[in-house]
Amino acid sequence: QVQLVESGGGLVQAGGSLRLSCVVSGNMFSFNVLGWYRQAPGNQRELVATITSISRTNYADSVKGRFAISRDNAKNTVYLQMNSLKPEDTAVYYCQGRHVYTGDYWGQGTQVTVSS
Repeated sequence: QVQLVESGGGLVQAGGSLRLSCVVSGNMFSFNVLGWYRQAPGNQRELVATITSISRTNYADSVKGRFAISRDNAKNTVYLQMNSLKPEDTAVYYCQGRHVYTGDYWGQGTQVTVSS
């Protein structure tokens, strides 16, 4: 059974940093793309960053230069390093994976709160 389990959220002051982790059950290379999305109250879920099986990355304009997505295949883990955090980064962050055969999977989400 495919599972994505996030961790690393929390409360941080503006300008601070957090690193989110997403442990992926099964073979990481079974996923074409792994990524992070976020959803703030009253807003739609939005893409934050993605990384492909060959480590090509893509970022939302709002986080370029501040966030970095990476993967450790040996640990079956995808990371999101978030620096220079702003109050508008406050949201529930979700890990997402697009499986080659069975479609999209989502984690349960982890709350990130940035205080001003």
